[in-house]
Amino acid sequence: MADNAKWYVAHTYSGYENTVAASIEKAVENRGMRDLIHEVNIPMETVTEISENGPKTVDRKVFPGYVLVKMVMTDETWHLVRNVRGVTGFVGSGSKPIPLTEEEVASMGVEKKEVVVGYEVGDRVKITEGALESFLGAVEEIDLERSKVRVVVEMFGRETPVELELDQVERVDD
Repeated sequence: MADNAKWYVAHTYSGYENTVAASIEKAVENRGMRDLIHEVNIPMETVTEISENGPKTVDRKVFPGYVLVKMVMTDETWHLVRNVRGVTGFVGSGSKPIPLTEEEVASMGVEKKEVVVGYEVGDRVKITEGALESFLGAVEEIDLERSKVRVVVEMFGRETPVELELDQVERVDD
């Protein structure tokens, strides 16, 4: 069942996001529905505001008026979330909620996928896919936030840096 869980967006009264999230969490615990409703999230960002008193760091809601819920959509879960005080409905066409796509979830940074890389800066690697498949090179830079790696490969007698996805290269033992 956990594989069927998707992220849905519940629309709330503005300013009620925290109350709605807490109410959903409490209802899930009370009804023993943790297997159907996995997570409730309010996307936040940390911003530095500059005022008369100097810079101040504050957490701000990325999407005011919305709460994200990772759940298996059933009549029971729909009613639980929909009937929480402060929820005005789900984002979707008519009464049918539409789940977020993997790309939308990734771009919001709601779910962080941990990437374990088997190589370090300076290691020799082989490119495993793409236009430069089977080329050998050296890792110059690893950018985990963007999931990119820069590899220097030799092409036409010159060293050329190439930016690839982290999973497009593998370490080569000399």
